[in-house]
Amino acid sequence: MQLIKRNVFILTGLLISLNTFAQQNITSIGLKTLLNQVNANAPTLITDSAAIGIRQAQAAETHSNWLPNLKLNYQADIGTNNNVAGPYFGFGIIPSDSRGVRTTNNTTAVSANVGVAALDWEVYNFGAYGAQNKVANSDIRVQQSQFANSKYQLQAYTIGNYLLLMRLQNFLDIQSRNIQRNVEIRRSVQSLAKSGVRAGVDTSIAEAELSKARLNYIELANQVKQVQLQLSAVSGLPYQSIVPDTTAETALIAQPASLQSIDQDTVNHPLINYYRSVYQNSLQRENLVKKSYNPKIMLEGAVWGRGSSVDANDHFNSLSTGWGFDRNNYLVGVGISYNLFDLRRRQLKLRTQKAETSYNAQKLQEQKQLLAVNANQADVELETARQRLQEIPHQLRAANDGYRQKLSLYKNGLTDIIELNAALNILYRAETDYAQAKYSYSSALFQKAVTDNQVNEVLNLLK
Repeated sequence: MQLIKRNVFILTGLLISLNTFAQQNITSIGLKTLLNQVNANAPTLITDSAAIGIRQAQAAETHSNWLPNLKLNYQADIGTNNNVAGPYFGFGIIPSDSRGVRTTNNTTAVSANVGVAALDWEVYNFGAYGAQNKVANSDIRVQQSQFANSKYQLQAYTIGNYLLLMRLQNFLDIQSRNIQRNVEIRRSVQSLAKSGVRAGVDTSIAEAELSKARLNYIELANQVKQVQLQLSAVSGLPYQSIVPDTTAETALIAQPASLQSIDQDTVNHPLINYYRSVYQNSLQRENLVKKSYNPKIMLEGAVWGRGSSVDANDHFNSLSTGWGFDRNNYLVGVGISYNLFDLRRRQLKLRTQKAETSYNAQKLQEQKQLLAVNANQADVELETARQRLQEIPHQLRAANDGYRQKLSLYKNGLTDIIELNAALNILYRAETDYAQAKYSYSSALFQKAVTDNQVNEVLNLLK
């Protein structure tokens, strides 16, 4: 059983060594490079970009609403021409009453044909066409601002996961050092136990601590792969190649003066621009409602020709004489159309649209307030992280000195394995606290940059 455990520990140690060696030989990817890959390959951005094309096509369709209707019609018919006097409302297909009423009933078949070219053009509608085009253009701007906001939020998501990956990579390095220290302790315990200076139980305790350190390493390695897979999904890169550049944290921490000079720009924040475009779109729709129920000036025109087997003297000739045009006519007119009940419809629809505009205005104001609150919180978090970074090195130095002293005392038989492990845990906690402090600082810094719309300014500080 001891042999199996030893083989497992050796295998785990080899895996850790191979993983460390592989990470050292894989070129790390910078944050700028990763963001460029995300902007080019993220599935959500590709989808949102296609949605802009849809809005542009819809706008082009709307811009053609001013075109007139020009219909060409022709028909050849055989039937009767036997009418009576009297008015009627047309419904469906109504027989022709183009000839006067006869005194006798005559059901003789008549052939006839007619060709018509009819123009129907709404030439002016008091601004409705312009309002439709403005709404269509506004729809494009909403989609474009939504794309820009999605891109910005995805950028923030990528930065957050990249920083998390750096944190986990630092934890892996710390855990690797922790394993090496446990191996050193176990070696010393085994040497002292063989010479009879230490009890054999110390060996078991050292083995248990070493096993725990290795299990923690395996768990951290799994978390690293999970974050790599998330970044791979939005960047299109193989997850194994997404190795963070851990020097970025050091570069940011070393430039506090440059960071303080970055100005806040929440007026042009992509999130605010999106909600502003939605509000402007709603205003344009209000104007469209007002214009849609205005009077319409129509230009009407028609040219037609007609032939019939009934001649001018009311003789019913052979059906073959009914083909071809005997008479040609034209008609041109200008008319105006207005539905008085549209006043009420306009009032009701405008009331609904104004309520939506009010909602969008409040939503815009809400987002501005939330952004201001987030900016203040980011400032507090950044200052707290800066203070933490200033204090933690003292803890780390003290913990490292304490461990070295306890190890020396243990080797000389002046302390026990419990106190040595306690000192080791204190050092491990100090190292993880330091890694967490660096992560908290970088995270707070980028959170402030995202809130202040200054991500590019912070990225320019990195190589």
